[in-house]
Amino acid sequence: MKLTFLGTGTSMGVPVAGGFGSEMLDGDPRNERYRCSAWVQYKGLSILIDVSPEFRLQTLRAGIKKIDLVLITHEHMDHISGLDDLRSYNYAQKSPIPLYTSDRTARAIKRRFDYMFGENKYPGSTSVDIQIATRPFEFRGVQIHPLQINHGSIDILGYKIGDLAYMTDTKKIPDKTKEQIRGCKVMVLSGLRWAPEHPTHLTIPEAVKLSEELGVEKTYLIHMNVYVNHNESSKKLPDHVDLAFDQLSIDI
Repeated sequence: MKLTFLGTGTSMGVPVAGGFGSEMLDGDPRNERYRCSAWVQYKGLSILIDVSPEFRLQTLRAGIKKIDLVLITHEHMDHISGLDDLRSYNYAQKSPIPLYTSDRTARAIKRRFDYMFGENKYPGSTSVDIQIATRPFEFRGVQIHPLQINHGSIDILGYKIGDLAYMTDTKKIPDKTKEQIRGCKVMVLSGLRWAPEHPTHLTIPEAVKLSEELGVEKTYLIHMNVYVNHNESSKKLPDHVDLAFDQLSIDI
């Protein structure tokens, strides 16, 4: 399996619109972060997790030529607003793209992107075949396990594929989900900032503590804000935890 981090930034990106936060940057490209999305290549499949506002740019940087499956974690716009740019893949692949997510998120997508569906479908707009991911499912020979996690006031999905557990926008992980994660080689987990605590996201110290509890071999942190400096933060992390950065690719 190959995992490529297409974006690792918080909901407004780093720096944010208007250049706010750019004064914190030090020239290290690892500190400039598109919104969170990931590309998994596994057993011949090209799997996309979330479709960020920078999706078009992310595909150009990563060289993504096909998308077999899309997995959506939740309906917040930093995770779905790039859906319109999937249409070029429809044109190339000449078919709708399967998209798995929760029932709530599916309804939100159909409401916000109504021109892609039903009688309102605009000619040439993105075509996705939405399926509800309520339990583990198999896609072309690959087992995918939706992971129930908490994002403050809402429950959202993470995904386990092989030895990878991917969870963004996490605040709490139920015990049942923890058991599903144990034994994974790689866990991807959000770590918004060092302090203070946040009502809907793990801080970096909270994410490190959770990683140690679960005993995962390697944890990569994502969804960091502008105040998380890659080099300085890395010096404070244990060996089994690293900050991810845009365009980082790892083999699992």
